[in-house]
Amino acid sequence: MNLQIVPARAGLKWARQGMRTFWRQPLAMSGLFFLFMATVSVVSMVPFIGGALALVVLPALTLGMMAATQVASDGKFPMPSVLFAAFKKGPHRQTMFILGVLYAVIFLVVMGLSTLADGGTFAQVYFGGAPMTPEVVTTDSFQTALWVSMLFYIPLSMMFWHAPALVHWYGMPAVKSLFFSFMACWRNLKAFTVYVFTWGVIFMSAAVLAMLIASLLGNPGLMMATFMPMALMVAAMFFTSMLFSVRDCFSTDVYDEPPSSAGQPD
Repeated sequence: MNLQIVPARAGLKWARQGMRTFWRQPLAMSGLFFLFMATVSVVSMVPFIGGALALVVLPALTLGMMAATQVASDGKFPMPSVLFAAFKKGPHRQTMFILGVLYAVIFLVVMGLSTLADGGTFAQVYFGGAPMTPEVVTTDSFQTALWVSMLFYIPLSMMFWHAPALVHWYGMPAVKSLFFSFMACWRNLKAFTVYVFTWGVIFMSAAVLAMLIASLLGNPGLMMATFMPMALMVAAMFFTSMLFSVRDCFSTDVYDEPPSSAGQPD
């Protein structure tokens, strides 16, 4: 396995590949993304530890979306079981669990740092412990906490962007996968900047389109009803595009074959 440096335009290519693959199996990829969200929501309902447990399963579910993308890019229909490929019995399941625990711990540390700015209001709103009202979100302390959390979340996302794939397909230890994931993002920062900017434009375009539809129909109340399905579809496309960044940043033939645990019974 070798870390590859890609040009900035690769970020645009990843977004295009994600959208193209999504439209090969739109029902399957949309359904899997909804199942992704539903799983996180159900897990978060576990008393006392639900919030942390939901964070633990996120890397594994992200890997599931990558595995589904692999199946869809091969022209096949990804079954619901592919989303839980990382949970199947195998040599990397324990490492994936360790990766999830690391993600939860570091994320909670980031949220803890945000409490230094506003006493914990932002963290309570994020985890659903307090309502999100205009009075709350417009305060200077809340805005500061928001920016602090975003600042620290960037390196966190860089560490975990490739890590699930590196653990599941490349067999890396959890900590080593975080290092290589961060370095891949850092060395290809221009490409990832273009990638994030592209998806930002797509999300904003979806919002503008929803606003135009509501305006043409003469009912402003329809904006959210129109925007939410569009936003969820764009989010599903975004998750579909993640695998292609891994493919380009790490040279290997591991993807020449469908992942062995992606949708196959044990």
